[in-house]
Amino acid sequence: MHEMGVARQMADIALESIPGNVVNPRVEKLYLRIGKLAAVVKESLEFCFEIITRDTPLEGAELVIESVPVKVLCRACFHEWQVDGPVFTCPACKDGAVEILSGRELEITSMELAED
Repeated sequence: MHEMGVARQMADIALESIPGNVVNPRVEKLYLRIGKLAAVVKESLEFCFEIITRDTPLEGAELVIESVPVKVLCRACFHEWQVDGPVFTCPACKDGAVEILSGRELEITSMELAED
């Protein structure tokens, strides 16, 4: 389950991003963008994140996850489309030379700190 490693990295990045002048920080929400090709199971990530963040400013934080679809560009005819299955051939010209434009994202976009 690679979600444990992903949760650990997300937590580390978020903790390092909390400004040093904030007294008793508590994160309410952590906003993420996760591409379909990242192969992250949302429920597993949430479970792992809950375990990893115990007794930290991230404990109890809500993960707000934006799912990023797989978008592809055909290098032969420059047709762009969204891929919904395992086939990566161009629906316009049937060529297989494609460039993945999105779907591999795994990033924190922002976080909300609680106001005390």
